[in-house]
Amino acid sequence: MSTVLLAWIGHTDLRAAKGSAEAGVGPIGQAVAARPFDAIHLLSDHPADDTKHYLAWLKRQGAKEIVLAPVRLSSPMHFGEVYERAVALAEEARNTHGREAELVFHLSPGSPAMAAVWIILAKTRFPAELIQSSKKHGVQTASVPFDLSAEYLPDLLRRPDEELKRLSGAPPHEAPEFSDIVHRCQPMRRLISLARRVAVRSIPVLIEGESGTGKELFARAIHRASPRNGRPFIAVNCGAIPRDLVESELFGHLKGAFTGASKDRKGYFEAANGGTLFLDEIGELPVSAQVKLLRVVQQGEIVRVGSTTPTPVDVRIVAATNRTLANEVREGRFREDLFYRLAVTILRIPPLRQRPGDLGLLVERLLGQVNEESATEPGYKSKVLSAGARNLLLNHFWPGNVRELLNTLRRAAVFSQSDTVQAEDVREALLPAVQDRPAEILNRPLGEGCNLPELLAEVARHYLERALGEARGNKSQAAQLVGLASYQTLTNWLEKYGVGTNATEREGSRPTRAKRS
Repeated sequence: MSTVLLAWIGHTDLRAAKGSAEAGVGPIGQAVAARPFDAIHLLSDHPADDTKHYLAWLKRQGAKEIVLAPVRLSSPMHFGEVYERAVALAEEARNTHGREAELVFHLSPGSPAMAAVWIILAKTRFPAELIQSSKKHGVQTASVPFDLSAEYLPDLLRRPDEELKRLSGAPPHEAPEFSDIVHRCQPMRRLISLARRVAVRSIPVLIEGESGTGKELFARAIHRASPRNGRPFIAVNCGAIPRDLVESELFGHLKGAFTGASKDRKGYFEAANGGTLFLDEIGELPVSAQVKLLRVVQQGEIVRVGSTTPTPVDVRIVAATNRTLANEVREGRFREDLFYRLAVTILRIPPLRQRPGDLGLLVERLLGQVNEESATEPGYKSKVLSAGARNLLLNHFWPGNVRELLNTLRRAAVFSQSDTVQAEDVREALLPAVQDRPAEILNRPLGEGCNLPELLAEVARHYLERALGEARGNKSQAAQLVGLASYQTLTNWLEKYGVGTNATEREGSRPTRAKRS
């Protein structure tokens, strides 16, 4: 197992290489003299000539293998930039020497921001030993007696303080209707901004997203932010309606229209008249019902089952699906003309794994919800999370998204016997991963409707999204997870298959090996 030292090159180190008696051998030189390291990975934002001279000097002090990452910082106190460069260096070290390599972070060289970032990383994403050194006390292990939660920090750290205050505060006063949608990341802020603009119009909206991403939450927020907010909001799960009752449920029926129709009944469209009708899982509607729904959307009127008289309705339709409806159209499972009527505006909610910085906020909000809904239960104690439990939650993939997170917190709260949810409570509460069903891809019928390029693209998108999620948006690590040569190759694949990413570009800050002297 390799032991790898990671550090910023500091001014004292540079002075040591130039023979300064006051600097001695510098913090990094002290570490090299005191302990054996299989490799040393260094960050430097100093001039190239100074850095080159220092590396040659450090080799003479006995350093074995040196990997240099030259970077350019706008300021050595810019936490966001320092964090990004340190993460890239740690990932490169782990990729080069294996995930079992023992990482050692040196706190002494560099600015206070650099030391603070090493502490954050050692306590969260990259468990590592922290060391510090001085001329008087030599090299010592730095004891930092607390744990931090593994938040995904770059998006927060790179913004100015005023932007941080704005993001961490309450939602803007002009759109309180969206305050239930907990978010911080750029993709969600952009999506909500679009939803706010769409809300004030009466045009249809199609919401796409994986199960558990909060499609109905968005639909309700759009309704509340619309001029129809004082009128009914009716939510319908199209997949839960028996096929032979779809038309009756949506459009109503007259007494005697069919067996069991003992009286006249309004359908969902009439119940939502003047307001919003939310058609969840619209992709589950049978084609026969899609034909009649198209007429309602086009003409603004419904005909009850058993009647020939049209009834005008004024309904705004917000539809949702966990499928990609355009693909359903290509496969012949959804009518193209209805798709274009409904998809006047399409909102695509990203899965939780593609929302950097949001998971920690959601954990806190949902745990509060669990505590509130359980407060009246006999013997229930309001719960808080231990650092270990929080880290487990923050590093889980969450294929079931926000819904899975909420139910996991509910289970963990039940399993916990004290007022603190421990890591073992969370482990017991996590559901086993649902296995992929390859038959759905591998055994589809050949002939008309079989589209090999689209099948390959579906597989590629699936694994690219998983890799980005597990790598928390880092392209270098994601490329390794799917066997691609480099982060640039991964970028090409992402563009080819239309996979969105908020991964931070590492170009310009990737480590390069220093020449051996």
